Amino acid sequence: MLKQISFVLSLAGASFMMTVIWGPPLLRVLRHLKIGKIIRVDEPGFHQVKMGTPTMGGVMFILPVILITLMLNSVQLIGLQPTGRSILLPLAVLVSYGFLGMLDDWEGVRGKRRGDGMKASTKFTFQVILAIVIAAVLKYLFDVPEMRIPGVPVTFELGIWYIPVAAFIIIGASNAVNFTDGLDGLAGLIAATAFIAYGGIAMMQGQHYVGRFCFTLVGALFGFLWFNVHPASLFMGDTGSLSLGAALAVVALMTGQWALLPVIAIIPVSEAISVILQVGYFKFSRRMTGEGKRIFKMAPLHLHFELLGWSETQVVQRFWLISLMAALFGVGLALV
Repeated sequence: MLKQISFVLSLAGASFMMTVIWGPPLLRVLRHLKIGKIIRVDEPGFHQVKMGTPTMGGVMFILPVILITLMLNSVQLIGLQPTGRSILLPLAVLVSYGFLGMLDDWEGVRGKRRGDGMKASTKFTFQVILAIVIAAVLKYLFDVPEMRIPGVPVTFELGIWYIPVAAFIIIGASNAVNFTDGLDGLAGLIAATAFIAYGGIAMMQGQHYVGRFCFTLVGALFGFLWFNVHPASLFMGDTGSLSLGAALAVVALMTGQWALLPVIAIIPVSEAISVILQVGYFKFSRRMTGEGKRIFKMAPLHLHFELLGWSETQVVQRFWLISLMAALFGVGLALV
């Protein structure tokens, strides 16, 4: 076990160095292509300084993860051994949702829907299709533990209901991390913390390849954060946020400990709930009184706290501290 831990930490270090090294050339390419962030008019006014900052930065951490994972698992991948195949799915999810996010980012900065991105209905349809396929692969090809509850020694079988449940988790996590991506360093720090937690859970279960994937991604995320912390010189965009959320959900599903996802990923879940509550209450109050009312000053949740007077770094640091404590609590529950 100590050798495995040492190895995954080495992978994290290698992916960090690779990401930091190739970051500046990527930034030059993005600037040359003029792939810059467009700030919506409904965002707080002090976000306007972010206008033009290169986006689509998810490519920065996705490519090193692909390269390192494929190199280290080439023998197992060729032999199609079960331990080797277990890394294919989260990697494929990272790439597929990353590609979907890349199309959305490109459409938003250079396409016909400049400033808006891909139509929400179109993007959601592709998310649903991908999620259903992934859920079916999890159930019928990988035979993952369908549901584990802390403190209960029995693994619960969900039958055919596993597919819609798993698809819902993948779609929800993907969009939740997307909502979280709004402040410098926020989504990257939160996602890295969650992957560390689930990587540790996977290692304790003996799923060493899943653990390797998690820690390789963590190292790459830290390399991305080198350029994304305040003041950010690069944003991950939907390329990064959609892929991170979906990959996190798949890792949670592969461990069977997806019931802990609302705990370990408490910040993305809270961000998503804040949007649902804000939109739902606004529509309900407008229907009842003719005037739409809001629960929060602005949603997602991090914008609410900014408008309360917290600085951007205060929001990021405090949200990350909450995320860290929640992740520790989640890992502790997984050990029960």
